Amino acid sequence: MVFRRRRKHRLSSEINPDEILIDASNVAEFDRDQFEGRIERPLSRRSFAMAGILFGLLFLGYVARAGTLQIVRGDEYATRARNNQLSQEVIFADRGVITDRNGTPLAYNERESVDDAFSSRSYIGLPGLAHVVGYVQPPAKDSSGFYYRNAYAGLDGAEKAFNTELAGINGLKLSETDAKGKVVSESTVQPPEAGQTLALSIDAKVTSGLYSVLAQRAHEAHATGAAGVIMNVKTGELLAMTSYPEYSPSAMEAGDRSLIKQYNTDPSRPFLNRATDGLYAPGSIIKPIMAAAGLQEGVITPNTLITSTGKLTLPNPYDPAHPSIFRDWRVNGTMTVRDAIAVSSDVFFYEVGGGFQDQKGIGIANIDKYFQMFGYSKEAGLQGFTGPSGTIPTPAWKAANFPGDPTWRIGDTYHTAIGQYGMQVTPLQAVKEAAAIANGGFLLTPTLIASSTRQGSQIPVNAQDLEVVREGMRQGVTRGIATAINFPFVQPAAKTGTAQIGIHNEYQNAWMIGFWPYDNPQYAYAVVLERLPAGTPVGGASVMYDFFNWMHENTPQYLDQGL
Repeated sequence: MVFRRRRKHRLSSEINPDEILIDASNVAEFDRDQFEGRIERPLSRRSFAMAGILFGLLFLGYVARAGTLQIVRGDEYATRARNNQLSQEVIFADRGVITDRNGTPLAYNERESVDDAFSSRSYIGLPGLAHVVGYVQPPAKDSSGFYYRNAYAGLDGAEKAFNTELAGINGLKLSETDAKGKVVSESTVQPPEAGQTLALSIDAKVTSGLYSVLAQRAHEAHATGAAGVIMNVKTGELLAMTSYPEYSPSAMEAGDRSLIKQYNTDPSRPFLNRATDGLYAPGSIIKPIMAAAGLQEGVITPNTLITSTGKLTLPNPYDPAHPSIFRDWRVNGTMTVRDAIAVSSDVFFYEVGGGFQDQKGIGIANIDKYFQMFGYSKEAGLQGFTGPSGTIPTPAWKAANFPGDPTWRIGDTYHTAIGQYGMQVTPLQAVKEAAAIANGGFLLTPTLIASSTRQGSQIPVNAQDLEVVREGMRQGVTRGIATAINFPFVQPAAKTGTAQIGIHNEYQNAWMIGFWPYDNPQYAYAVVLERLPAGTPVGGASVMYDFFNWMHENTPQYLDQGL
């Protein structure tokens, strides 16, 4: 049997002709730089070997470097890493600028060097603005360089009252330093936001002028101190508020220990803001309220006549030989209420307050009520300035303060009715009284913010009664005891006051309140000289005489119908 060997055929897929042959007609269409038209060849074993050797060398290099970092120099780099520090650093925000109503800077920032961490606080050089503007305490750090106070802190005046608005918001920066303290890198995480600009209602020039007048008159009269306030009777904005003596805001901000010690030991108390916190017996400046109260309660009319012979005598049932005598400051004759305001008769207001013979009085309860209606015995309400409420003497007050003699007597009513006895008020309260009389009975809330709208409350007193009071205050200037300020260039209305103080009445407070112009009131004022020797002729009228003349020469725009 014959076996035939069969040929084995290799199986393959069909090959297209253009994969085998390249003819002359298509060679030119291939881009040989892109390897087109070339037959592919597989990588050789030699190529793989070379690549393996290259990667191996790289790996050995990385291992060697890691060994150097981790083993040979590991301790060195670990120490360096531990010493590198990432810290947060405060970027101090600039404090807001304080200006007066005209844009004059009163408190502002100055940076002496770009290397300073924060700007220094600077203050206007005019006198008389310390208590209204105030001062700040700067940021501070401990011996290790850590800031335990990282913002300015307002400590007095507007700097304190509006500290939140002025403070701004600090920023934050991250810094990395090496072992030598060198900054390696830094970045701002949060930029600072500057504080708001604060425009006060005061005129810096007017305030400083009033201060200079007060200082001069206080010095001449040997007064312990003085204060003055001017208020817009329509809005409650304070055009001026000043207290003598004062301190240096710049010295306080800088922490001048020698000067601060001097301030603290000065008996005239330069840190006391007398305009807001000073308490004084008011004397006759409260008589306009007594007049309004008497008219409103019906115990007098505008035409009621009361005669002052220079004193009011009450029989003493316990000792008929020694009657109680309540003196007027002079014989004032027969008067209407307008006359009594103009000449400041004590007897007239004794009778309005406590009554005498056929003349009825309003009584101590009503005296207390009306004084409170005009803002006394209450905080004045100036934002950020928490002044004292003061005192109105009443039977309850006497019982609490004089337990050894708690009985309220008619003489206590008489003395309270003319602003004596235990009555205590602030100049800011007094200017509110004057403004309320001027504007028809609206008790304003005082403000230091420019362009403020009116806030307060209406006093329940007839407009006609207040008109009578205004007429009496104007007569005080034209023919009464305030003729010192009877000027042709301004027509003010006024009420003076002289309050006796001291164990033996050896001192006095000298006041003047009022408003201008009379026909169209725009501004009210209150000034006081504190603790003058009794009988000193210099008083509130002297202050306002100087001040109105100063305004006529320097700021006449405020005298021209107050515009």
